[in-house]
Amino acid sequence: MKYIYIIIFPLLMLVVTSCEDYTDITPKGALVIENASDFHEMVSLPNRAYPVNNFQYLSDDQWMRESYVIGQTPNIDIINFTFDETTDRVALLKNSSFYNQAYSYINRWNTIISLVDDSEGDDHTKQLAKAEAKIYRAFDHFLLVNTYAKAFDPETAETDGGICIMDKFDLEAKPKKSTVAEVYNFIQRDIEEALPYLEEVPLDVYHPSLAFAYAFKSKVHLFKREVAEAKQAAEESLSYNNQIFDLVAYNEQGGPNAVSVPAEDNVEVLSYMYMSGYTEMNFAFISIISPELVNLFGDNDARFNLFFNSTSTSFLDQGSNTAYWNVRYKKYFNPTVGMKTTEVYLMLAECYARENKLSEAIDILNTLRAKRILLETTDLQVPSTRKETMELIINERRKELLFGFHRFFDLKRFNNEPEYAKTITRVFPIVNQTVPQETYVLKPDSRLYIIPFPLSALTKNPNLTLNTNEKVPF
Repeated sequence: MKYIYIIIFPLLMLVVTSCEDYTDITPKGALVIENASDFHEMVSLPNRAYPVNNFQYLSDDQWMRESYVIGQTPNIDIINFTFDETTDRVALLKNSSFYNQAYSYINRWNTIISLVDDSEGDDHTKQLAKAEAKIYRAFDHFLLVNTYAKAFDPETAETDGGICIMDKFDLEAKPKKSTVAEVYNFIQRDIEEALPYLEEVPLDVYHPSLAFAYAFKSKVHLFKREVAEAKQAAEESLSYNNQIFDLVAYNEQGGPNAVSVPAEDNVEVLSYMYMSGYTEMNFAFISIISPELVNLFGDNDARFNLFFNSTSTSFLDQGSNTAYWNVRYKKYFNPTVGMKTTEVYLMLAECYARENKLSEAIDILNTLRAKRILLETTDLQVPSTRKETMELIINERRKELLFGFHRFFDLKRFNNEPEYAKTITRVFPIVNQTVPQETYVLKPDSRLYIIPFPLSALTKNPNLTLNTNEKVPF
């Protein structure tokens, strides 16, 4: 029988940097994990966080206050916000909390997958523990590959550089970098192997449910443009949970100042993970949305009216037409990294649009908007073309899937399709008149969309190479 020591803390191990080497810590008070039920409980990891600070300002949905840019020494935020392709990003990105944490979670899942079969306990619990760990392992690889590599392109994925696949518990591993196609194949294999053993109602909210697993399966297929498979998986996910939290009714109740909706009470949440932990979006200066997104919301959208502040001068430049998220996480939980039912509805609408079933796609949008728009008449009319329908879906995704990875990933994947690719134009500053106003442009094929691996990982693993034409300083 194999057993391991575990700390009573959020992480199983302190991980220096994945694709490197790990440091196993067994402090005083450690517990011995030897039963299948113990391994299964290890899947539950509250406060799992995925920082987005390496790329958040590459999105057209986010904005920076002018005093944080003008006259400041360029950092990665300013470089991204001004779409600067001339600065050496590699030297600036010495470390990455997101990279380290994602691979530390993968190491946790690999520990469960590798060791649970030799533990004491029944086969059902062992299969369940492995299945749940595989879904989360696939999810973490999905986040990593879509951050550090090109979006999946059927024409080039077999040769596009990807990330390191970590498929086993190995303290000395220095794996080779796989292609984007190989990473997606690994992700889909983990999903398919896990699905038969997952539960509709898991042990607690930090374990993956069948609704989440099928939602994630749909997302992976959609990112590969495997429309029929994405549609089927989305419908399967909604068969387990199709609830939409009614923001129109919530507005009538008085909103978050009158009725708190913490994570466990938000019926549309499918998975609990965060950008920054339990204090999600409490820092207003990093949750500012752009004038473009403010205008997209309009005057009667509960998603804006209930949760955003557009007037405070403490965090905003007066006259900029920006706004910031102004609701603490205990008042209303909005998933930024995990998935929720409304994303599944939007994926299903996209599948219908791609199949030229435009009225079915718009019906889904109208179902969602009925719970979001503060007007008696909320229905969209069916456009005459697929492109117009897709534009409505993309805009609805921007309003519904705020912050986190969603818009950044969407820009990358849609930029692979000329019909939906977007050149982002940012005019800055808007308010300050002491410096010249400039127009910054981010083209669909910009290398900025591929985030360089952190320097700490590149120096430790010679098998890891950049996926852009940037140079390493060694």
